[in-house]
Amino acid sequence: MNRELWEKAVAFHGHECPGLAIGFKACEAAREKMGIGVSDDEQIVCVTENDACGVDAVQALLSCTFGKGNLIYRGTGKQVFSFFDRTSGKKMRVCLIPGKKDRERTEWKEYLLNAPVDEIFTFSEPAFELPERARLFTTVVCQICGEGAPEHKMHLQDGKTVCADCFTSYNRGW
Repeated sequence: MNRELWEKAVAFHGHECPGLAIGFKACEAAREKMGIGVSDDEQIVCVTENDACGVDAVQALLSCTFGKGNLIYRGTGKQVFSFFDRTSGKKMRVCLIPGKKDRERTEWKEYLLNAPVDEIFTFSEPAFELPERARLFTTVVCQICGEGAPEHKMHLQDGKTVCADCFTSYNRGW
């Protein structure tokens, strides 16, 4: 385990915990198996299927962020991270093996940090393609609240362009 990188992740996250260790080891797996490192722009992409502590390790160690558009949230709730390298074309899905949490919290964290990545994760190809690069959208002003949002997030309702907050969904119960 690279202690310096762990400390960097802890400093970003704010404390040590098993969740951060999961993301830390997912990044370690991506570095080992794909040869990737810090992403200056969008060449490295991570699609995270959870919004838990481990995502902070991805941000701190690989520089995949929501702001740059190379950290994408796909909310399945699974401890899964899919990594893509736009330069090499390599891609890998990293999935935590369930059922290993029969340990006390500190012991679980230490196990995660020190176990080989092949012991704590399964590896496969993502079932989806590399997401497109981030795009810039025109800001449109909501005709109800007056706030601006990107055009692809706006709705048409009663002949007015409205934001998601002002939009009233019509689904008839399903």
